[in-house]
Amino acid sequence: MINKKNSTIISKELKNKTILITGGAGSIGSLLVKKILEFPIKSVRVLDIDEHALFRMNRSLNDPRLRLLLGSITDKDRMEMAGNQADIILHLAAIKNIEISEFNPIETIDTNVQGMINLLKMSIRNKPRKFLNISTDKAAQASTLYGTTKQICERLTSWAGVHIGDTKFASVRLGNIIETRGNVFEIWNEEMNNNKPLSITHPSMKRYFFHVEEAVDFIIRCIPLVNQGEIFIPKMKSYKIIDLASKISKKHKIIGLRQGEKMEEILITEDEKKIAQEKDGMWIIRQYSS
Repeated sequence: MINKKNSTIISKELKNKTILITGGAGSIGSLLVKKILEFPIKSVRVLDIDEHALFRMNRSLNDPRLRLLLGSITDKDRMEMAGNQADIILHLAAIKNIEISEFNPIETIDTNVQGMINLLKMSIRNKPRKFLNISTDKAAQASTLYGTTKQICERLTSWAGVHIGDTKFASVRLGNIIETRGNVFEIWNEEMNNNKPLSITHPSMKRYFFHVEEAVDFIIRCIPLVNQGEIFIPKMKSYKIIDLASKISKKHKIIGLRQGEKMEEILITEDEKKIAQEKDGMWIIRQYSS
């Protein structure tokens, strides 16, 4: 939850600002847009490749400050137009599905890494005040292609935060979001509706989970803190997957680990903990210029 003190700070930070949100019509992005509109912003530009999702957002929010931009972060010219005179950039767009990214490595690297580079180069030219990259716990000791691409994005953001003086850069590293599309809960609901046992990769697997409202509040709370390439990590609770499944159904089937999948994800490595500051329910990994 964003308390009154934080809300005042955030309102001051966002007042009369133009905000660009990439991937803004997705599961997290759509709620983030809705919450951002509660603050006294000038406008919010929502960039996404999903035309129908943008259409639905326009119908549901119906706010004159909303700007709907159809396009991809892989398109340099589109990024230049989208970021022109933006004050704050919140970067959520990515290929996220583990299996799809492993089977489509070139497209995943093009989108997640080259797309990020396009945004960084655009930011160097257009000089927004702040740039916040949204990352994942899979970037910590990455074992999948998706996690590796997001680890690269974190490093690019931290590099920019230290070396690019006109814009302040930082990253937020989140665990799994319960309400996002394509996650295990969506699969379980579909299996439940078809009277099938719930798919579990391994009975000992553990994951960090947040509700989408918690994730969005955390992202917004971090905007005023963005300064010099920090990584902000919320202290999330870890759950055994089998315990979560058992709350839905007692019928399970073990399907085995997918390529690169860990038994237990970590939010922060032991080396990162040694240099991290603990504050207000989060770790802050600060970057220092050499």
